[in-house]
Amino acid sequence: MNALPRRPLVPAAFVAALSVLLYRAPARADDAIAYKFENYREEDGRITVETQSASVDADIGSLTHLKLTDTVDAVSGATPSGEPAPPGSDQVALTEIHERRKAWSGDLSRQVGDVNIDFGFADSRESDYVSEGWSVNALADFNQKNTTVRLGIAGASDRVEVFFLPEYLPKHTGDAILGVTQLLGPRTFITFNVSLGRATGYLAEPHKLVEKGIEVFQGVYLEEAFGENSPNTRNKESAFLSLNHAFASVGGAVEASYRLYSDSYGIVSNMGSLSWIQHLGPDVLLEPTIRLSEQTAARFYFYNLDTTPIIPIHVPMGTGPYYSSDFRLSSMEDTAYGLKVSWKPRQWMTLDVAFEQFVMVGRDGVTPASAYPRAGISTVGARFQW
Repeated sequence: MNALPRRPLVPAAFVAALSVLLYRAPARADDAIAYKFENYREEDGRITVETQSASVDADIGSLTHLKLTDTVDAVSGATPSGEPAPPGSDQVALTEIHERRKAWSGDLSRQVGDVNIDFGFADSRESDYVSEGWSVNALADFNQKNTTVRLGIAGASDRVEVFFLPEYLPKHTGDAILGVTQLLGPRTFITFNVSLGRATGYLAEPHKLVEKGIEVFQGVYLEEAFGENSPNTRNKESAFLSLNHAFASVGGAVEASYRLYSDSYGIVSNMGSLSWIQHLGPDVLLEPTIRLSEQTAARFYFYNLDTTPIIPIHVPMGTGPYYSSDFRLSSMEDTAYGLKVSWKPRQWMTLDVAFEQFVMVGRDGVTPASAYPRAGISTVGARFQW
């Protein structure tokens, strides 16, 4: 839904892991080490994110598996501050960001009869944001393993540094998912998940501003910048449906998915994606993908507060009035398309490379086009297993 994820990255990864997995890894998997490099680069000198991650998979006995991942992100470049474009210009105000994130995560899974239980833990740290998260997933097989039911919960406890107070402010999130995967035939299965989430505490983006003309003398106004003020509670719901079908005659498969999302901010979004997975011989795999999404605006999104009667406060603690000029909360749509290539030159080695182009466009007719990014995402990775 957003071009650059709202921080932190690790709890978001937990939620994604809970909600979009289509397959369950077997209790016993190959021992392996893997490395991945990803470059997210917006056009026109905007945000660049370079991510490097390394992971280790290892079996512990015949029924238990452990995975450890270490991740480092380097974020730099310019991003919209939230302040409107100067008079006579259509270029929104930008602010420079330079940040480094370090994170690690671990997953311990065990097969108990027909049930696979997975425990996850993660820690993410940067100069002004600390996050600690956990997750528990249980998958149970029924109907001669033609039906798999998923139940999962996840939580995170964060501490956020803000410019208006000397101490960090707390943020807590919790998510739950219930889903089912059903085989419809030897080459077809569907997955349906429903998830709920709740976040409390300081939920605003500490680097985003709003601007308001304040009357200092009668008829004399001075433009002043304030920190955005989002509600201190956010509830969200989503439903996810996917269909996978293999075409054995051509060595390919199609995956189509749809997600409906809504939250207490007033945002409603729809996202659909379509992928084709094509085998080129026994060692090469091609996967072109296209994804379309659109969302409505948050009730408290305003490009320019001067058009409203709202008077901002200097200490935004999540109680009214609410206001934000963060373009990621505006009415918008985006398109992404990409291609991933995987090659297995040896039985114990897998190499992959991927590129995705991302374009975001505003829909409210007010927020300038310069607020919305166009970005390319390049990924290379290697996995060695034994």
